[in-house]
Amino acid sequence: MKTIQTRRDFLLHSGAMLAGLASAGYLPTAMAADEAFPHSSGRERASRSLPSNACDSHMHIYDDRFAAVPGARLAHAAATVAMYRQIQKRNGTTRTVVVTPSAYGTDNSCTLDALAQLGADARGVGVVAKEVTDEELARLDRAGIKGLRFNVAITSVMTPEMIEPMARRIAPLGWHLQLNMSNDDLLANRDMLTKLPVPIVFDHFAKIPVQNSESHPVFKFVTDLLAAKRAYIKLSGAYLVSKVGGPSYSDVTPLARKLIDLAPTQVLWGSDWPHPTEKHKPDDAALVDMMASWAGSEEKLKALLVDNPARLYHF
Repeated sequence: MKTIQTRRDFLLHSGAMLAGLASAGYLPTAMAADEAFPHSSGRERASRSLPSNACDSHMHIYDDRFAAVPGARLAHAAATVAMYRQIQKRNGTTRTVVVTPSAYGTDNSCTLDALAQLGADARGVGVVAKEVTDEELARLDRAGIKGLRFNVAITSVMTPEMIEPMARRIAPLGWHLQLNMSNDDLLANRDMLTKLPVPIVFDHFAKIPVQNSESHPVFKFVTDLLAAKRAYIKLSGAYLVSKVGGPSYSDVTPLARKLIDLAPTQVLWGSDWPHPTEKHKPDDAALVDMMASWAGSEEKLKALLVDNPARLYHF
C-alpha cells in the first residue's frame, strides 16, 4: 500500500474517504454536510420529502449583470440562478416562481434571464409601468411571466390606481395580480379588489396580524375571497409577520394552519429566498419542514406545493 507522505496527501485521501462514506450513508447528515448554502443559515437538508413537482412560489434572483434602480430600498448581493439551484437541492423543490424584486423597478430583464436559465420548470411575476404596451405584455407572457406584482408596501412604481385598468388588460392572458399591501391599503381598496376580472394573490400572509388574526377585518376580507376562489394567499416570509421570531416563528403556525384548513385549494408556499429583508438569513430547510407541518397531511401538502401552483401559474 502506498504511504501517504504529506499533509496535503493525507487531507486529500481523508476527504475522498469521508465523501465516499457519506454517499454510502455511513455518516450522519451533520457530518456529511460540508457546504454552506448561499443566503441561508444551517447546513442540513430538509428532513421532509416533498412531492414530485413541488413548487417554490415566491423567490427572487439578483444578478450583478443587471443594474438596480438608483436608491433601491431592498438592493441585495448577488443571488443567482446557480446559487438558487443549491437551495432547490437542499429543499427538494423543482418548480419555481421568480418574482421581480423591487430593486429592479419595472425592468424585468433579470427575471427573464433567470426564466431562460431555469427552463420549463419556472414561471415569473413581473412589474410594469402603466405605459406598458400590449406587445410588451405578450412578450413577457411568451417568456413565462404569468402575473404582475403591485408591491405598494415597498415602492410606488405600481400604485393602487393602476390595479383595475391593468387587471382588464391582463385578463385575456390568463394572468393574476399579486399584491404586497398594508392592511390599511387592502381595506381602503377592498370594493375595487373584489370586482377584478383576474385572480388576486396576496403576498406574505396578506400581512394578517398573527395575534387574534381571525378578529381582524383583513382576515375576513381575504378569506372571503379565498372561499369564493377569487384569490390565493402565499404562506411566505413567516419572519415578516411573526412577533416571536426565528427559528420557530411559532406564533405564525395557528394562522397558517387556519388558512390551509379554510381554503386548501387557494394556498401557496414560497421560500422568499434570498430573504432580502433579513440581515440574519433563516434556515431554508427548517422553513420547508415548518411548512410541511402546517399542511398536516400529504393531500394538503400536495395541494399547497403542486396542484395549486400548477393551476395558477400554468405549469
